[in-house]
Order: sequence, then structure tokens, then C-alpha cells
Amino acid sequence: MIILGLNAYHPDSSACIIKDGQLIAAAEEERFCRIKHWAGLPKESIRYCLTEAGIGLEDLDYIALNRNPYANFHKKVNFVIFKHPSLALIKDRLKNSLKVRGIKDTLAREFSIPTKDLEAKVYNIEHHRAHLASSFFVSPFNKAAIVSLDGFGDFTSGMVASGVENRIKVIYEINYPHSLGLFYTAFTQFLGFKDFGDEYKVMGLSAFGRPKYTEALRDILILKPQGRFKLNLDYFSFYKRKEPFAWDNAKPILQDNYALKFIEIFGEPRTPGSKIDHIHCDIARSVQEIYEEAFFHILNYAFKISNTPNLCLAGGCALNSLANGKIFNHTPFKEIYIQPASSDAGGSLGAGYYLYHQLLGGKRSFRMTHAYWGPQFSDTEIKKEIDNVRQSLNGCAIEEVKDAEELCSRVAKFIAEGRVVGWFQGRMEWGPRALGNRSILADPRRPKMKDILNARIKKREWFRPFAPSVLVEKTQDYFQESYPEPFMLKVYPARDDKKSLVPAVINVDGTGRLQTVSKEENPLFWQLINKFEGLTGIPILLNTSFNENEPIICNPREALDCFLRTKMDVLVLGNYIVSNLAAREVYNE
Repeated sequence: MIILGLNAYHPDSSACIIKDGQLIAAAEEERFCRIKHWAGLPKESIRYCLTEAGIGLEDLDYIALNRNPYANFHKKVNFVIFKHPSLALIKDRLKNSLKVRGIKDTLAREFSIPTKDLEAKVYNIEHHRAHLASSFFVSPFNKAAIVSLDGFGDFTSGMVASGVENRIKVIYEINYPHSLGLFYTAFTQFLGFKDFGDEYKVMGLSAFGRPKYTEALRDILILKPQGRFKLNLDYFSFYKRKEPFAWDNAKPILQDNYALKFIEIFGEPRTPGSKIDHIHCDIARSVQEIYEEAFFHILNYAFKISNTPNLCLAGGCALNSLANGKIFNHTPFKEIYIQPASSDAGGSLGAGYYLYHQLLGGKRSFRMTHAYWGPQFSDTEIKKEIDNVRQSLNGCAIEEVKDAEELCSRVAKFIAEGRVVGWFQGRMEWGPRALGNRSILADPRRPKMKDILNARIKKREWFRPFAPSVLVEKTQDYFQESYPEPFMLKVYPARDDKKSLVPAVINVDGTGRLQTVSKEENPLFWQLINKFEGLTGIPILLNTSFNENEPIICNPREALDCFLRTKMDVLVLGNYIVSNLAAREVYNE
């Protein structure tokens, strides 16, 4: 049985292939089209997944989409009656629904096959049910509480459920326009971060502020009994939207979600690109704290009604690593699972597994223990791309090192000397984090490395932190929590006696958004960190995504282009080392 899972005509469009319950491949369309959070039909992701599985569209048994235009229909009608959205918006949503319903004909046309040859049966899975499934059905738990929270999808912004074996039972849901995700997005925009998906910038900025506005925010985000909450809609404008969503074969664009009433409390909104002042840091900190109050309010009720120590999280809110890292201290849960693409990209995964388990009765046999489900490239393909740009690499040394131990020893020495290394290995990561296969790596011991990378390599805001990738067996030596975090989705406080040893990966509040690296799941990356520890005594590397204000790189050519236009010192592509040690600056600060 072969299932194609899709998140289509929605931000973070993606595709995956599931064969007899086993995940074969998964990827986000942004990695191929090079537009962040791209929304539309994920044609190239589909093409990649089919190629990886060695099949064509005509070989599919089922297609599962994480959208159900018929879900919550009566609630949508009531919204139209009482909130009076614009005719343009209604037409836009109907047009989008028609595209979802016509997916089979569209796929046949795009892939140039007769519609009659595409015999796969199409299932529409409600948005948040797909989110729930994307976490629980690939988790290590036979029983768990499951919580999905995001902006909205299919007129719902959250669901709380229980999962047992291959069944999910929804306990309650939170409906649009009340949304924890849209609450956070409104303040993200107010703080001058206007791009879709910029919420992580508010998380980073919050470390520099004080919670001065928490009392005011409690009048905006209001907690209710039994894990519920509501928004004071006087402060928001998104539910009065007049213009259509820009979600069709494009970068998603959101109008401002906040209303003029924001200004009465918080002053004028920050202009994008302008100076960041203390008030912006204080707002960010206050928003994060109130978000966490609501988040733990929901989780604690989920524990009460599910009576299990296991928690699965999904939805865009599950990317709030600051809150995730505090779950053990603020709830009774003892075990947590979040799959690496918990945002809308993971909807393709969830749609496929909801269909396989919940609707078709398939038994569970797959666990997602790593994030490496994207394309990979042979050394022959890598060498061809190097040869194609060899003239641009004039002055660089290019050598092949086939022995993995020698390769890691060489690269560890470069990093220990202060070199910035682009590291391209194996299959591309699934989800928004670079986890050791498409990473830029540097020495965490150097206090100025954060500023160097932000200014000269990443070219981004000064306050944004970098992640520590730490050997899983050494986690407790450096952080106050030892629970493994292979997907870089939790922030833990660093131990006081270790903060000064790795200043480049410790945020101003003494925390780090870490990735734990195991020998079993990524042996080459583990070996590299191990070699670095042998040279320096530090079992940690600074790890950031291999990109420059763009989606994470996918292929060798993109890696070479990024290397050439930034100030990286060394590029490691598979077994090939490209270095310009004589000409490039060595960062010895």
C-alpha cells in the first residue's frame, strides 16, 4: 500500500511517501523552489518523493491531503453571517477549496498523465487531525495525550486528543477566531517582523526583555476553565480581513493581525528594519510569558483528562522551543515527542498516517527517530558540481578524503582553529532545523563567533542566537536537563559552571536551544563532534542552518553558491573538502 501525503495550497507546502506504514521520503517545497514557506501545489516535493520510492503517480493507492473543505461547515456559515467577511475573501476561500477538491485532475495535468491512469483514491483529512497524527503515529508511545496548536486550519486553531495504539480520539477543539498562534503572530507583526514564520524572532528577542506587560496581556488572552481560552477580539483585526490570502503558488503574505487598540497599550508599532529598543524586548518577553501561561494551562488539562505521562505536540506552536523546554517543570508529563516538521509542513505526514492508521486500520510499525528524509547526492554528483564552478573556486584547495575518521579529524581541527565550515552530508533534513546534514558549523568557545556569523555569514539581526549540537551522552554535563532533544525543539538552561566555556551558543538568559546528537542516528556528525571534543575538551559544536536569508540549501550547487558569496572558510561536500585558508579570514576573536 502506497500513500502520497500532501500539504497543498497552504503555507509550508510539502509531500511525503508512505509504503506499507513505513516513511520513504518527505520534503518541503521551499527547498526546491527557494521561496521560504512557499504555498501551493508541492510539485517538486512530489516528484522527489516518487523518485525516492521508485514509482510514478499511477502506482499510488491513496492520496491524503491535510485539508477538508467540508469540516466545520456550519461554524464557517455562522462566521459569515455574524462577522461579515468581505466578498473577495469568501471567493478566495471557495477558490482554494475547489483546488483542494480538484487535486486529482491537477496532479494528472501537472505530471502529464491521463486522469484515468491516476487511480489513487483521495482522502481529505481535517487540518488538526492531520497535525495530531503527524506526531502520535510516528512517536514511540502506544498511549499519549496529543495537543495541536497553530494559527488556524479548517476553521480550527487547536485540538486536544488522546491516542491509543492506532487510534486517536479528539476530546475538544478550539475554534477560529480564538487562536494562540494568531495571538503570537499579531505581536510578531507589531514588533516589526512581518514575514510569514517570523515568530521565532520574538522568542530570541524575549531573552533581552522584562515581563512588564503581562497584566495588560491577560486582558487580551483570557484563560477559561477546562483548558480553554479566548481572545479579546477588540485588539485584533485578522477576523475582519478584507483581502484574499496570498497563498497560491507564492510566498505567503499576511496582513497585520493587530488592531489600533494595540497602540493604546504598547505605543506605535515598530517599523521593520528600525532600531530595536528596550520596549520591544519587554513586549517580546511579556508575550512569551503569557503564551506560556496559556500553553501550560492547556497541557495541564490535557494531562488531567488523558491520565498518561506521555505527551505528543504538533502544529506551528510546537516550534516554540522556549515553552517546550519548560514542560517538565510546569506540567506532570514525563515523556515528550515532537516530530521535526511540526508546523504545517508536517500536515502531509499526518494526513498520510491518519489515513493509514485511523481510517484503514493499519498497525503501527514506524517510529521517526531522525529527520533525514530529504534528497541526497553521490560523490560523483558532488564532483560534477565542483567542476562546474571550478573557475569561481580559483585559489581554493580541493581534495577528496574518503576515510570518514580522517575527514572528521581534519574538519574538527579547522573548527578548533576558528574556521567557519559549511557541512553538507547525506539526506536533507525534514523540518525547519539544520541537524547536522545541511549545517554551518563553528567553534562555540569563541565569544565573538555569534556576532561574526550574524554579521558576515548569516546577515541577520544581532539578537538571534545559535544552537549547540551536543553529544547526547554529554548533555547533562552542560545543561540542567538531560532529556534527549534530537530535533532542536527545546530550550534548556545551561549549567552555571559551563556557560563561560561555550559562550557562542548560550543566550543572554543562560539558555541554549540544543540538539542532542547520537551515534546511532547520525554517526558522521557524532564522530565530528567527538573529534572536536578530543581536541578541545568540549563535546559541542555551534550549529546553524546552511543558508543566507533563504531556505536551507538542498543540493551541492546551492552549497557552493552560498560558500562563494559568504565568508565561510571551508566547505565539506560529502568526501570533498573545499578550503580557502590562505585568503579567508581566520576568526581568532
